[in-house]
Amino acid sequence: MSTLFVSHLSKRFDAFEALRDIDLTLQTGEFVALVGASGCGKSTLLRIIGGLETRSTGRLEVDGKPIAGPGHDRAMVFQDYSLYPWLTVAQNVRFCRGLKIYSKNQSSSEIDDSIRRSNLLIDLMGLTRVRDARPNQLSGGMRQRVAIARALMAQPDFLLMDEPFGALDTQTREVMHDLVLHVKATERSAFLFVTHDVEEAVYLADRVIVLAPNPGRVDSVWPIDLPARHQSLKMTPEFLHIKREITDRIRATSGMYSDLAALQALSGGA
Repeated sequence: MSTLFVSHLSKRFDAFEALRDIDLTLQTGEFVALVGASGCGKSTLLRIIGGLETRSTGRLEVDGKPIAGPGHDRAMVFQDYSLYPWLTVAQNVRFCRGLKIYSKNQSSSEIDDSIRRSNLLIDLMGLTRVRDARPNQLSGGMRQRVAIARALMAQPDFLLMDEPFGALDTQTREVMHDLVLHVKATERSAFLFVTHDVEEAVYLADRVIVLAPNPGRVDSVWPIDLPARHQSLKMTPEFLHIKREITDRIRATSGMYSDLAALQALSGGA
């Protein structure tokens, strides 16, 4: 089991303080969602953990080893898919391991193992019939499945997902939610998932972390103790109660309540 450890992490962009004193742990097999108002630093934190941004202060480690940049132990999935348009589905999935060019540093057995794993991931994502298609021939949901399969190719300990379903319609999002839960049960990775959608966070996560803005900081942590996930769970009183409490907390930390009160005062409301 691998552990990601974040302690007293802060980030400044010149005079702007984006993150302050963030503490977070994530272990193999966990699914943690980050939510909060726009500008609270969710994506910045994810990029720092992924090694795409540097931190200003604090500790950031995997199994006691400092994170100094990108690594095979972490993989990222973005909202915009980031696929290579000239490659097929199978070639995109294999690209992260260098299989497109068959690196001379790989033995034939390593290449065979990687091809075998890519085929398994393509099947897992339900992409077998489109394995030879190119991204412009796929729906948004299919393109995001390709991106997830590619991220899983290197068998990362931590899969970092930055609003991966934000551009999808409601029905496709629901399909992707259940697919991700299936992947979580099948693969060994831990998931750190950024979203603006509280319902999505509660449905997917074992733990939801609310970040407050100005500067971004951990406001509260919500363990999600719900039974086996299925779409009808979203209509149960228990689910709706958790969703409402987290939504209210985000509004409180972002100042939305005071903004609403000001609008009501201007309009002569109670």
